[in-house]
Amino acid sequence: MLKSLRNLSDEEVVVFWSENPYAQDFCGEKEMRWGLPCDASELTHFRKRIGTGGAEKILAATIALHGERAKEKEVVMDTTVQEKNITFPTDTKLAAKIVRGGVKMASRHGVKLRQSFERTVPKLLAAQRGRRTKGGFAWARKAARRLKTIAGRVVRQLDAAVPQESRDRRWVETAKKILSQKRSDSGKIYSLHEPEVYCVSKGKEHKKYEFGAKASVVVGKNGGVILGAYSLPENDYDGHALEPTLEQVERVAGYRPAVAIGDKGFRGQSHCGETEVVTPGRGKKDASVYEKRKARKRFRRRAAIEPRIGHLKSDFRLDRNFLKGQIGDAINLLLAAAASNLSLWMRLVLLRLVSTIQKMAQKYRIFHPPLPA
Repeated sequence: MLKSLRNLSDEEVVVFWSENPYAQDFCGEKEMRWGLPCDASELTHFRKRIGTGGAEKILAATIALHGERAKEKEVVMDTTVQEKNITFPTDTKLAAKIVRGGVKMASRHGVKLRQSFERTVPKLLAAQRGRRTKGGFAWARKAARRLKTIAGRVVRQLDAAVPQESRDRRWVETAKKILSQKRSDSGKIYSLHEPEVYCVSKGKEHKKYEFGAKASVVVGKNGGVILGAYSLPENDYDGHALEPTLEQVERVAGYRPAVAIGDKGFRGQSHCGETEVVTPGRGKKDASVYEKRKARKRFRRRAAIEPRIGHLKSDFRLDRNFLKGQIGDAINLLLAAAASNLSLWMRLVLLRLVSTIQKMAQKYRIFHPPLPA
């Protein structure tokens, strides 16, 4: 929780814990302790051990802090992209990584290659800098073909030498698929160490494509408590995330919302089980003035989820996910939502405290100006 609250890495959060008495009190310590509480790698093992179910229990605990006010009948839904910690994928980058990784793997398995390509690969990558110039395009294209040829040669040798039961076999199969995929193929692989990553285009002017996993977030309409955070394993239409996300809300928050308000990405479904799905549209021609005002008020309030997601990304480690695999996507999203709920609860407690102090000051005239003589 401290890691997500303070937006720290595993290495930074254990150092922060050893230096901060408030962090130690938050974790249940009675006295100030010097030294690291654990090794940073133990946090990785702990996340794997609790899994998605354990992360959902943490989110449920933060929702319970807000009490019954968190369980609102009307909720707001939206989707965003949780980007993975990978570079922008290009054919030349992936081919170079295959060559360098394949050379290391060959040395582990005792495979003798013709050469190590230590000098060849940097030269071929340097040629890509002139791809947009008039004289460098032809050389860059030729260098890219050469790099792909070298990668194919390395992978073929490893394919024949690496046994089927080896842990490296999955890497070889992934590399083979990367080298064989075409521009128009579906289900393409964009990363060697994160093959589950998919490409999402959300229509942003500053970021046309994002590589990671889609995340569906459910927020209470008025209170702003995050009631659900579901990571989509595939790049599905937003409406396909309705059922699993609402089921997660039922597991975590203990109730089923009556109304889910979404944007036009959720069009096509009027109901999802017992929940009514409301999206902006032209509306009924014979609708009364009251119904029109109610719908307008709903959709104006729907926009409040956008800054909520923005704070999840900027403050609670949702901007770039460093955890591995689809399980890492789900755990990082759930912990970010739990940290956001806990931060909201702490702000509400502070506001109540300040309000109580102000009322006492007015009652006993502690800060009352002195009366004139």
